[in-house]
Amino acid sequence: MNLGDREDKSTQTVSSEAGTARLTAIRKEIDAVDQELLRLFNHRAELSREVGRIKANVPGIIFKPLREREVLDNLAAHNPGPLPEEHLRAIWREILSSSRAMQRPQSVAYLGPEGTFSYFTGLEYLGHAATFHACRDIAQIFEEVTLGQCELGVVPLENSLQGTVGVSFDLFLKHDVFIQAELFSRISHCLLSNAPNMATIRRVYSHPQPLAQCGVWLRAHLPNAVPIPVESTAAAARQAMEQPDAAAIGHHKLADLMSMSILARHIEDEPGNWTRFVIIGPHTTGTAQNGALPRPTPGKYNGADKTSMLFTLPDKSGALALVLDLLARHNINMRKLESRPMRGQCWKYVFFADVESNLEDAAHAPLLDELRHACTSFRILGSYPTGPQLDRMNIDDPEEGIENHERHC
Repeated sequence: MNLGDREDKSTQTVSSEAGTARLTAIRKEIDAVDQELLRLFNHRAELSREVGRIKANVPGIIFKPLREREVLDNLAAHNPGPLPEEHLRAIWREILSSSRAMQRPQSVAYLGPEGTFSYFTGLEYLGHAATFHACRDIAQIFEEVTLGQCELGVVPLENSLQGTVGVSFDLFLKHDVFIQAELFSRISHCLLSNAPNMATIRRVYSHPQPLAQCGVWLRAHLPNAVPIPVESTAAAARQAMEQPDAAAIGHHKLADLMSMSILARHIEDEPGNWTRFVIIGPHTTGTAQNGALPRPTPGKYNGADKTSMLFTLPDKSGALALVLDLLARHNINMRKLESRPMRGQCWKYVFFADVESNLEDAAHAPLLDELRHACTSFRILGSYPTGPQLDRMNIDDPEEGIENHERHC
């Protein structure tokens, strides 16, 4: 060994020792930061408890989406980095979930069983501190909230590919509930199985919608496998995990939940597959019941920028045109309009609409008066913030980058 080789090894040793020393110092600094975070989190929890004590006798629900959006947006605006904004929002959603639970335990109804897209969507948006209650169907979600057995409900309202979930709209006619918030969840499907590879797959279980949404992929990659519809993606995973030649289509987190492997990711035929969910709760102060027209509170503005409403019209020419003209003259942009048949009344319809405005703002009192006279019945379902687009697949999946976390439809 020549002198140069010895000098190189000596330099490498010094460099390695310096690196190890710096790593040790960084770990000590991280431990100190963690202890400070722990102190601050507990201080925040105590403040949340105090809020809960103050609001103990105040009617209403703990979940305040407008306030939570304000908190998240304020943090994002003051975030200097390098913590990515999507990580910041994910962390604080759990902090807010814990804060709500510190004020009062929160139960959430969802379309079960555990492991469905509704379950994972609710978990991501409302956080792990909430108690989630699985319902057999969407009707039970509305019933649980109406009866006060659950404070909130997670309801699928429409899909970017399949359109509206008709039963959800129909249930708003039957139940006196209020839309508290909305969110958009990207629907990305995975092939889950305990089989060693796709060549051995002979049956594929899933809910009818995912089977349809992955039809082209299934015919191309599993032409000999028989698609078998079941009541949910979670039920499909339970079926497949017991059969060595079967697979299920579902959420990627089902793999961890059911101890299964992911044989293929992103198998949906259309990548722009999003579902709009709404969070429903009991009526809040200022919201009308039994079809009566809500009266805005003078000077009230709660920061909402979207309103959902339902109304019926007299059976005469130009009735719908009049409503549309009223909205246009008040510079209200309509995002959605759909008619649904009224149960028990042949050839009678109710209209559902979304507009880009807070119609519960006192400034819109004249418009609501005009709508009351133009409609035979009118009801605001909720004024709420425009929902976030949640795409946690890109955060949780190591094969995905985080640069496209919030994709648009």
